[in-house]
Amino acid sequence: MLKPTVGPILGHTTTNEARIFLRGERQKDALVFAAIHYRRSGSEHWSKSVFTQLTDARDMSAVIVLQGLCANTEYEYQAGWFSPMSPTHTVDTVQELPLQWPQALYYLRTQSSTVTTPRAYIAGSCRYLRMTAGVPSAPHLGDRIFAAIENLARNTTPAINALLMLGDQVYVDDLNFIAPDREYREILAKYQAALSQPHISKLMSCTPTYMILDDHEIEDNWPANKSKSDDRLYKNAMAAYELYQASHSPAHELNALGQINQRLKQYWYQFAHGDIEWFVTDSRTRRNLADNDRRILDIEQEQALCDWLIHSPARVKFIITSVMFYPDRKRLGGDAWKAFPEQRLRLLETIRRHKVKNVIFISGDVHGSLTSRLTHSEDPDFEIHTIVSSPLCNSKWLPYAKDSTFILDQPLAQTAGGDYRHELTGKVISQDNFAHLIVDTEQIQVCFHGRDGNPLQSTQIPLR
Repeated sequence: MLKPTVGPILGHTTTNEARIFLRGERQKDALVFAAIHYRRSGSEHWSKSVFTQLTDARDMSAVIVLQGLCANTEYEYQAGWFSPMSPTHTVDTVQELPLQWPQALYYLRTQSSTVTTPRAYIAGSCRYLRMTAGVPSAPHLGDRIFAAIENLARNTTPAINALLMLGDQVYVDDLNFIAPDREYREILAKYQAALSQPHISKLMSCTPTYMILDDHEIEDNWPANKSKSDDRLYKNAMAAYELYQASHSPAHELNALGQINQRLKQYWYQFAHGDIEWFVTDSRTRRNLADNDRRILDIEQEQALCDWLIHSPARVKFIITSVMFYPDRKRLGGDAWKAFPEQRLRLLETIRRHKVKNVIFISGDVHGSLTSRLTHSEDPDFEIHTIVSSPLCNSKWLPYAKDSTFILDQPLAQTAGGDYRHELTGKVISQDNFAHLIVDTEQIQVCFHGRDGNPLQSTQIPLR
């Protein structure tokens, strides 16, 4: 067996299930299979291997689902791919073959079933990895921050429950003005390069990873900049996104056999860890830019989000939106929630009128990190927070955000019933960074770290 060419990437992980993405390689006309086996850490006995066939239709990739796991338990696993000599083999018959597994051991820990246990997360966005003629340029620059994240994850308590990739995991459009990548194979090559660098690969093999797209997975400021010739680009970009980012997420349901249902209804999804719940929005592909009904979320998604806000009993509710919910930028704000004020106000009013507590918006996009608190002039019970984490690796051609980037001296929204007012709860961080969140019974601690892992700023968000 051979080591995966991309992955393994540990995806959605619950108390008893883990989804693992991996990719092999084409072998002309020969069959190709992938397999994973696992055991509890410290045990000598491996599980029965789980096999799947790899096909060119999915770029020789697949997601294998491990089921029947025990809660809050560490497992080690091995993963690989191979091409059998006989062209008549099936997933059933290859189980009888003697296999020599790649030596690499990977680790995963299932989620705890204890509702109130403290949880920890890593959040980040905008990882720039420039490709020139299909080859990464100085790839270590786009990978080094993941060494710092992996080091923190290995040495911190509580353990990291999830890595949240908030958008712009790849820059499909990085050379748009010179030699734009629009073809399917070109875009796949960017994913293969971005996700197979050594540090990100090591981190994602052992940390449950949740992703959502932003514009650079397609094209800058999509769909506002869409041209008539971009339909093919969109089709190719989203096919690649579905393979490499959405495939191991909760957006996919499982079929009766416990395998991934390849039919994908939408890109937004939810997941939960005890009494902490996450709603990961698709704030990019369902936009309506018509003047009479401007929406950053489609009707179905907005309704699902509001229903969840109102009816979920979760103690803490995180909402991921790849573009900023607030504060607004002075310039170039037309790509974020600033350009959709009616829908944003509907969400704010839903939270306020239903007295929903501990709502935290998390986003990236702006190449600067911050925390901010939003209150209401006439309703002392209303309070929400935002955490912005960006970038993981900036392009030297793009500026970092700073305090003067944002509108901070005006209400976010004004209504007949009062004003929504916001304030920064820390400085705007203008360098490569990631966010480390710890959620306990009384507060959320937000610590931003630089690309070498050094702490930059810490903020506490009290829970009510």
